[in-house]
Amino acid sequence: MNKNFILASQSPQRKKLLEQIGFVPKKICSADIDETPKKTEKPSQYVKRMAFEKACHVSELFPQEVVLASDTIIVCGQRIIQKSNSAEEQTKVMKLLSGKTHKVLTAVCVIDSQKKASIRLNTTKIKMKCLTKTEILDYVASKEWMGCAGYKIEGMLGAFVIQMNGSYSGVVGLPLYEAKCLLNGAGVF
Repeated sequence: MNKNFILASQSPQRKKLLEQIGFVPKKICSADIDETPKKTEKPSQYVKRMAFEKACHVSELFPQEVVLASDTIIVCGQRIIQKSNSAEEQTKVMKLLSGKTHKVLTAVCVIDSQKKASIRLNTTKIKMKCLTKTEILDYVASKEWMGCAGYKIEGMLGAFVIQMNGSYSGVVGLPLYEAKCLLNGAGVF
């Protein structure tokens, strides 16, 4: 059954996660915004700004509706891992993450029908095994990473995770606890 909100994302993973908890958006609308980080912006500020700007963009198109937007980034140290545009770029990403603990930050923003925005940030720490050259090549060749920042944990990469401290759904792209709380707060049940 559809709920009375709009999902500001074309991500099939986010839609599937929401459906998993019975929150099927009545409409899906992509937010086409500039996702360039600002020079002095910290990763947590950046991901919250992206979720907010995506929600605002779609809220302007549908001013009377509740809008949910989300953004997910991988952070290694203070470096934001952006979407790779080539196999070479993704190989560098995999080498960077190999054997390290990194963070996955996902911000969720809900704008209610009165234009009030609420944002929550979910942080998950992930410890990845030291990857062999073959594991890196196989993962890059799988192309699972295409269209996302860093990787998709719900695929082959899941076998490389030694430890995770946080929200699995947040790493996939939408922390369900935070999303449900924000939607409930905006009157969506």
